[in-house]
Amino acid sequence: MLRSISTVFALLGSLAAPARGSQEGQRSSECLAMSSAPPRATPVALRTAAAGIGEVAITYAGHSTYYIDTPGGVRIATDYNGAYTTGRLPDVITMNRAHSTHYTLFPDPRIPLVLHGWGDDGQPARIAQRVGDVYIRNVTTDIRRYFGDGPNAEMIRDGNSIFIFEVAGLCIGHLGHLHHKLDESHLAAIGRLDIVMVPIDGTYTMSLDGVSEITRRLRASVVLPMHRFMTPLDEFMRRIGQDFAIDVRPERSFGISRESLPGTPTVIILDGV
Repeated sequence: MLRSISTVFALLGSLAAPARGSQEGQRSSECLAMSSAPPRATPVALRTAAAGIGEVAITYAGHSTYYIDTPGGVRIATDYNGAYTTGRLPDVITMNRAHSTHYTLFPDPRIPLVLHGWGDDGQPARIAQRVGDVYIRNVTTDIRRYFGDGPNAEMIRDGNSIFIFEVAGLCIGHLGHLHHKLDESHLAAIGRLDIVMVPIDGTYTMSLDGVSEITRRLRASVVLPMHRFMTPLDEFMRRIGQDFAIDVRPERSFGISRESLPGTPTVIILDGV
């Protein structure tokens, strides 16, 4: 019993340890189709056995916050501001700074690892690190300074991050508060996505036409809408095209593995979306 308790505290302590540059344990992304340079991996000291084959649990908490529970027991919350919670505290939280529903400067101090999608030192955020059985990286995009800015207005460079979580053979992407189309360099840096979380508000982020085009180009097997507000789901489905099936579920959570990905690209609408 004492040994089990010691192990738990050791794992939590290593998660809380600051990320540091090291050659030991570095690995490149398995989801990248191609990249101009390999990611600079910054491994967290946590060491658990690789999950291998297993299901990832995905839960919709609200707004742009999805919880991802890995087979190895790592819990991640996306675009976390503390308002949308479910179950136990996450081990890792990601944030974007478009507005306060996507971040908090005062997260619960018991959360071991906080990943900002913006650079705190004036430089773009550069995230490429392993936490337990998941590898987390980001691809930065620009954001508008103010809601209502026109297409020619100056944007904040690298103010948003698309976070990518690689676990159990799956490539899971969260587009964050995306404000512009993705070019070929973005798509190359993102690589393959099996599951993608897409904002479909149609105003605060991108137009429905714009985000639908991006969704089609990413060619993920599963699309999880978020940041919806009052957007009619049938309007999004009409724009996304007939190649996507729609699966409306009464639950907020589901399990998925590499082997159980749908053969036809599918938009899964969880309860609360």
